[in-house]
Amino acid sequence: MSKSPRRNDPDRRARILQATLDMLVEHGISHITHRKIAEAAGVSLGSMTYYFDGIESLLGEAFTQFAHQMSDDYRVRMEQACNRDEACEAIVDMICGEKIATSYNLQVMYQLYAYANRNPALKIIMQDWMCRSQQVLEAFFDPITARTLDAFIEGMTLHYVTDRHPLSREELIEMVGRIVR
Repeated sequence: MSKSPRRNDPDRRARILQATLDMLVEHGISHITHRKIAEAAGVSLGSMTYYFDGIESLLGEAFTQFAHQMSDDYRVRMEQACNRDEACEAIVDMICGEKIATSYNLQVMYQLYAYANRNPALKIIMQDWMCRSQQVLEAFFDPITARTLDAFIEGMTLHYVTDRHPLSREELIEMVGRIVR
């Protein structure tokens, strides 16, 4: 007696969400479709409507998952710091390290920024993400400095990956030092 294909695939939903992010990076938000996502996830097109109400729902959940993962990575790196100097080092790591400021992550982030700008309901994802980042920074810095550092991280990450001559780690440490003094 042969086994029938497994109908209950507990990883299917997660694969769809990951494929959505992958397709955002590969095609951009204006060129992704249910069909492309289903193909990339290795699921039937019907699975898309079974798990998600539509493309807006799918994008919202994929972006939310991404923002939470980025927040977790950010928090884990900052929790390794024991004092303000180490927190400053952690901030520089987030800007020019290979864990958070990856090309993939930046492409997803900027797709989210652009999409949330046109879809006010998704701004909540961005706002919640910023709040989580600032709360992590507030373990070492006052709220205004934490907010300044959060904005600095966002902007300098873009500069670091796109600048023809990115600032050195030492220059970034000096800049962070100026903000926190």
